[in-house]
Amino acid sequence: MNLRPPASPRSFRGALPRPAAGRTARRSATVALATLLAFAPPAAAQSGQPAQTSHPPQSTGEPWQIVQPPQSTIVLARDGSLIGEIGREWRTSISIRALPKYVGEAFIAVEDKRFYEHDGVDVVGIAAALKDALGGHARGASTITQLVVGNMHPDIINRRDRSIGRKLREQAAAREMEKHYTKAQILEAFLNQIHFGHGWYGIEAASRHYFGKPATQLTLAEAATLAALPKGPAIYDPIRHPDRARERRNLVLSLMAEQGYITKAEAKAAQATPVVTAPDDGMPAAAPYMVDEVRREAAAAGIPVENGGYRIITTIDPELQRAAREALAAGLTRLESRPGYPHATLAKHPKGSNDYLQGAVVAIDPNTGDVLALVGGRDYALSPFNRAVNAVRQPGSAFKPIVYAEALHDSVPPNAMLSDTALAIPMPDGTVYRPEDDDGLYLGALTMREALVKSRNTVAVQLGMQVGIDSIAALARRLGISTPIAPYPSSAIGASAVRPIDLVAAYTVFDNLGAVVEPRFIKRIEDRTGRVVWEGPAHAPRYAIDPRVAFIMRDMMRDVVTRGTATAVRRYVPERIPVAGKTGTSNDGTDLWFVGMTPEVVAGVWVGFDRPQPVAPHAAGGSFAAPIWGDMIARYYQGGRATGSWDDPPEGIVTAELDRDTGDLATDATPPDKRYVEYFIAGTQPVNPWSLWAAGPIM
Repeated sequence: MNLRPPASPRSFRGALPRPAAGRTARRSATVALATLLAFAPPAAAQSGQPAQTSHPPQSTGEPWQIVQPPQSTIVLARDGSLIGEIGREWRTSISIRALPKYVGEAFIAVEDKRFYEHDGVDVVGIAAALKDALGGHARGASTITQLVVGNMHPDIINRRDRSIGRKLREQAAAREMEKHYTKAQILEAFLNQIHFGHGWYGIEAASRHYFGKPATQLTLAEAATLAALPKGPAIYDPIRHPDRARERRNLVLSLMAEQGYITKAEAKAAQATPVVTAPDDGMPAAAPYMVDEVRREAAAAGIPVENGGYRIITTIDPELQRAAREALAAGLTRLESRPGYPHATLAKHPKGSNDYLQGAVVAIDPNTGDVLALVGGRDYALSPFNRAVNAVRQPGSAFKPIVYAEALHDSVPPNAMLSDTALAIPMPDGTVYRPEDDDGLYLGALTMREALVKSRNTVAVQLGMQVGIDSIAALARRLGISTPIAPYPSSAIGASAVRPIDLVAAYTVFDNLGAVVEPRFIKRIEDRTGRVVWEGPAHAPRYAIDPRVAFIMRDMMRDVVTRGTATAVRRYVPERIPVAGKTGTSNDGTDLWFVGMTPEVVAGVWVGFDRPQPVAPHAAGGSFAAPIWGDMIARYYQGGRATGSWDDPPEGIVTAELDRDTGDLATDATPPDKRYVEYFIAGTQPVNPWSLWAAGPIM
């Protein structure tokens, strides 16, 4: 808004200007009412305006000036839909010329019906209020202009001040404002300044959050619903109290008809419509944890988004964000409803405590690193800590693909026979490390593929010691895991804690056949003119492992979903969608994971408590986290969303038909259900000994 007056202002900080002779009578009536209304309910309570903030007031200029109110920074998904705002007051000013005519008229009808007749102070309204006050029904008689003065300049006109002096200063400033500005400018300032509840200020923010649309698209009924709110945003909140809102809205419509703004037929038709608000505060893919992250990143880039007026276009895919939120909420509620669940629940937990089951979801585009979904906890309002980005937790077996990848790189073929057996490993401090699995069993000889499918801990520890924990730690660093990997055998089964977003980003190396991507949160930031002031760096995928290793690992993880520890995923995700991934469970079921991929998405789910403790008896990533992941992916692909397919094996991959039990080449005696095709890095595949005799005797 460019509402600066054309002339230099007169100061209202000293003595009030002497009224013209023609206004003496009006001034006398004003003084009379001001005396009486000094004992009326505070203006804020009457008009529904918010109480003044507790921070020290700053100078807002002369009390008659229209100044630009604080703006918020709008945070958008990649498609332009709203996912959040940044700022003390969520507000985006809009020109009154862009609004339907009936929007302003609705507010005039209920707040100030003589708006176009008075000079800033409604003497007729004063007389009516004086009569009511003498009858014991004290009420205010503030005009829209006075409300603008009081709410725009709280450092000068404190509307909680019930003194006569305040009322007189406000009225004098209102009259002066009317000298410098048109009625349209004053009404525009009012519509952009007013509080509508929930920290939403101005007609544009109110329209977006209550109805999920810009104010330019408000219907007559919706405009009347918003006009009902200044009387009491909490009382007539259409989200929490739709019946009250409807009653007050219908009153506004009746007043509009009485005052000639609309016909009675139009009022009747609008009154018949139900009060319908947009879900999720008008944000179809609300992402408060993402908003916090982009705020931090923008500040680090030197962009003062806290000052408002910017547009941040993030990488969020609104459909996947919504799927992630809904799947996590449904999944954790389902887990808390299990018979015998031993902990407090979100629905029933001590007030002020976060000792209920938590979760986090991260989803990344494997080609670009764009963060498509980010959910850092169950309820941002109760706990804004972003577990997806800032928590450091043990990944358990979800770390094993990194160990197995290093083993493949070290020429261990996927059909290598390894023994799932009891281990006793002496440690430097004199203790003995004895890894074991939850089931307490040892399965004997297994191929490396089968050991991953069944997630056997002793096999992973043996592989880790064979290739070296230092080599595994180096690979983890190349994949973007920044937390330290301790040089102990237990790190091979995920004892070293990681950040969820780092682990998910590391898995992109398998989806991309060897190239890892760095997470990106912001596409660009624009100022209020639309000029791009900052762009999030788009990092090219960086090759970290041999494409052949990545291909074999991805194929092994497809088996994990098909017939291993993550079969729960397929209860949700149809066969047409390729899926690979790995479950993870830390000691005693404290941290539960599933990290998986499709051709379009790499995503991870973590479930646990903020203060680590076992989630439930026999809890595992496959039964707790994997179903949430599957539900999320199913929601995302529902409706026939297209999915790609993974590439054919890269050059240097050879195949052989094997016996699943022995890892040897299949023979005529191998049953059909035991036959499978294995992939090998060329030179590591098994060789049929009879083929050597066919080439001639060995000398």
